[in-house]
Amino acid sequence: MPLVEHLRELRNRLAKGLLAITAVTIVALVYSEELLQFLSKSVPKCPQGVTSDGGNCAVVTFNTLMAPFSTTIQVSLTAGLVVASPVWLYQLWAFVAPGLHRKEKKYTYAFVGAAVPLFGAGAYLAYLILPVSVKVLISLTPSGSANLLALNDVLDFTLRMVLVFGLAFELPLVLVMLNLTGVLSGRRMAGWWRGVIMGVFVFGAVITPTTDPVGMLALAGPITILYFGAVGFSLLNDRRRRRANPDAELDDDEASSLDLTPEPVGAARALPEQSTGEHGGTSAQRLNGYDDIT
Repeated sequence: MPLVEHLRELRNRLAKGLLAITAVTIVALVYSEELLQFLSKSVPKCPQGVTSDGGNCAVVTFNTLMAPFSTTIQVSLTAGLVVASPVWLYQLWAFVAPGLHRKEKKYTYAFVGAAVPLFGAGAYLAYLILPVSVKVLISLTPSGSANLLALNDVLDFTLRMVLVFGLAFELPLVLVMLNLTGVLSGRRMAGWWRGVIMGVFVFGAVITPTTDPVGMLALAGPITILYFGAVGFSLLNDRRRRRANPDAELDDDEASSLDLTPEPVGAARALPEQSTGEHGGTSAQRLNGYDDIT
């Protein structure tokens, strides 16, 4: 296909993806108030007429004149990107897929088919523990002080938690894909389990926006379970690979085992051309006393 045709196809597919995002964003603008309430549901709001005192509740506010407008646009656009993701991801896939081999397509289907539910599970877990994390953070407020939380800060905190948990749940899938492509063996992954567990808990403590142990344990626990699941899958896949090809796990610079069994001493074997003839005859073709007529 000429370059101009490629650029024209890319333009058409980008237009379809942007059209889907724009349509969902407009619908989200209509229901922006419900979306804002849903995303800020994790904050224990003070009842009407009750003043925030200490860590019992918080008052959600807008701290600038443009904050209501910018927050509404941000939430609506984010909803458009997320809800319309099947459309623009399909357009991206349809543009890239013709240049992939059959095996690469198979791996891509498997990766996407597992990545979507894993990300959804991580995002859902983050939304479940958000109220607990927020309550722990608000409880640190000393008595006599009020919690006035800007809504855009609450939304940023919620989105960061969802993204961190969703992307962290993809880590075991990356290990499985490295094993399927032959880059990483299951035995090597199993040998790393002590360091991986320590690293996962340190990662959970550092990457989560909260400073409480609830977020760290909620993130590190499922990732550890998924890691051991990836190790088990990789070990089974390595066993299947060894049965199909004993030399499959050898490195590029590692020599395979040689058959050093000596052959019985006897008459030297003739070449196929000498025994059957070049044209399928029963006697060798000779010219000037030589077997090779070439």
